[in-house]
Amino acid sequence: MSRSILITGATRGLGQHLAQHFAARGYRLALTGRDEQALQALAHQLEGQAAQVITAVLDVVDTDAIPGVLEHCAEELKGLDIVVANAGIAIAARGGKGHWQDMRKTIEVNVLGAMATAEAAIALFRRQGHGQLVGITSVAAMRGLPGQGAYCASKAALSRFLQSLRCETLRENIVITELAPGFIDTELNRGMPSRPFVVPAEKGTKIMADMIEKEVAFRFVPGWPWALMGRLLPILPNRIVAGL
Repeated sequence: MSRSILITGATRGLGQHLAQHFAARGYRLALTGRDEQALQALAHQLEGQAAQVITAVLDVVDTDAIPGVLEHCAEELKGLDIVVANAGIAIAARGGKGHWQDMRKTIEVNVLGAMATAEAAIALFRRQGHGQLVGITSVAAMRGLPGQGAYCASKAALSRFLQSLRCETLRENIVITELAPGFIDTELNRGMPSRPFVVPAEKGTKIMADMIEKEVAFRFVPGWPWALMGRLLPILPNRIVAGL
């Protein structure tokens, strides 16, 4: 039987492209997102490639709904081998400028929604006896950047949470994968004034799909130049970062 994968935030951006890659590789797919029509359209597009496609409407801000959705999808697909906590937002918001609600929303989606997805996935994996959790963080987790304070904080928080889970599941048949993309061309970052080293979504998400299949613990995506940049960012002087 083919492997199964659930992807949150599957109707746009990285999630949509990952769904396309895994469909082409013959996976059984569970696609979740807030827009039912977009989910159905994507499912229809992928039905000829994937071994099976199911959809479920899910807003990860509704954290109480997440366990039930994962359980339903696991039942429909006869188990879930991989859960990708992908749903996320990025809203430019400088501190002290009246953007608190945007900052709060960022934390609700990127941190609480992702953590709740991870919690439900780990509980499911323990009952199954196996599974892989994939968390999508960012190079932005490495350093606070101007106008992106809440986003950087959210990705740093998720990164540390995944590190903790990796320690806690070390002796179990559970894989924790963290992927930290640089600039991959999606709606999430197209409004930014600068996107250094940006790569097409098709290319970036193929790398991500390959890394997921290899069950890596952590990777910057793409590896070059972000493996280097990710280590330089924390030590850059504030005067340089402030100009980014």
